[in-house]
Amino acid sequence: MLSENLVSKVLGEALKEGGDFAELYAERRHTVSMSLEDSRLERSSTGLDAGVSIRVTRGRAVSFVSVDSMEERDLVEAARLAGQGLAGDSAGMKQLELITLTSPHVIEVTPASVAAREKAAMLQAADAAARGAGGEIVQASVGYQDEVSEIMIANSEGVLAADSRTRVRFSVRAVGARDGMMQTGADSMGAHRGMELFEVRDPADVGLVAAQKALIMLDSQPSPSGKMTVVLHRGFGGVLFHEACGHGLEADSIEKGTSVFAGRIGEQVASGLVTLVDDGSIPGEWGSSTFDDEGTPTQRTVLIEEGRLAGFMYDGLRARNLGAVSTGNGRRQSFRHPPIPRMTNTFIHAGTSKPEEIIAATEKGFYAKTLAGGQVEPASGDFVFGVSEGYTIEGGRVTTPLRGATLIGNGLNALNNIDMVADDFEMHIGVCGKDGQGVPAGSGQPTLRILDMTVGGTEI
Repeated sequence: MLSENLVSKVLGEALKEGGDFAELYAERRHTVSMSLEDSRLERSSTGLDAGVSIRVTRGRAVSFVSVDSMEERDLVEAARLAGQGLAGDSAGMKQLELITLTSPHVIEVTPASVAAREKAAMLQAADAAARGAGGEIVQASVGYQDEVSEIMIANSEGVLAADSRTRVRFSVRAVGARDGMMQTGADSMGAHRGMELFEVRDPADVGLVAAQKALIMLDSQPSPSGKMTVVLHRGFGGVLFHEACGHGLEADSIEKGTSVFAGRIGEQVASGLVTLVDDGSIPGEWGSSTFDDEGTPTQRTVLIEEGRLAGFMYDGLRARNLGAVSTGNGRRQSFRHPPIPRMTNTFIHAGTSKPEEIIAATEKGFYAKTLAGGQVEPASGDFVFGVSEGYTIEGGRVTTPLRGATLIGNGLNALNNIDMVADDFEMHIGVCGKDGQGVPAGSGQPTLRILDMTVGGTEI
């Protein structure tokens, strides 16, 4: 993307005025987006975004400049401005050395090799499947996006790395209506893969599942409220632990002292059934990449092992500040954003119970099959999550669908109150927002049971 000589010149310019570390991040990103509403193709767009950012640090101080250009004079000027922000003694720079890693993310069918009409046909198939699920489906919205990014990262410590990232995402939202009541169902799929993703699952199935969720919820009753045993269905519940616990395990929260996990390495912070891991190296997974956005190879990091706090997620800057080693969690939305510690694919390990055993062992409780959005207080881990598909558990059986439910609790309490974990692990995809940046992040867990959780409801 950029010559090694130019990269060295830019980094040298960035350190000319001072700074103890300089970094160059270059990106060229192609995107294709399509959406279908009311069975009509509403939007089809393509985009190309390219540019470079320069980051210079001195201790905890950071100077950051980005430019929508890859021209030499623009990069040198950006480096000069970034360096001026931290004038003083310079640490100098090492000879660049290319890190060669074979990407585990094999792209069999590139998005560019599939014609737009074929992608539009996938949207239409999902729309037809959703509407064909029942006459009460009154609306279906279908979205498709593919993104191919070429990345180059170099820094004054001699790191030179390149990465190629291809992500494809497909989603459907269906609305059902009956006797004045409307209910929504949604489903999605995505991966760090090419169009072969749709050989694993047909787009029409995404539409059908979304519509079935909406139809089921038309039969729902208002949810009761109160403390009760909650069973989280596999996959979707992972977002609860991502938000309520994961962000507190990112090194910037630890450095600021705002995390409930700060200073507690080795302590029992969760049920002994809980092992929580972040792994950005899983082949083909949504939040995976070969390198993070600082040129550090991604890896598997155990955060909580059998209930004991085992580690945190570090980017390079926080690792240097805290005397640790980067875990490959320095991520950014684009070249216009500085990297910060972020989760990649974060999940709770599978247990040994069968999901049907967990349901059978629950005399009375709430079954949360699909979670909606939520709010979390990062410092305390207190959370409120909506439930888009929930059910009553009575006599060890899943029975009546419930609407209007929320899960209210605290991340640490929820981790400690897990008393059964199933063997049916599943991942789900999402976009994690933090400090004004959104990045693809996977989250997952097997079916598990949490005791004494507060369920908010609308039943009078």
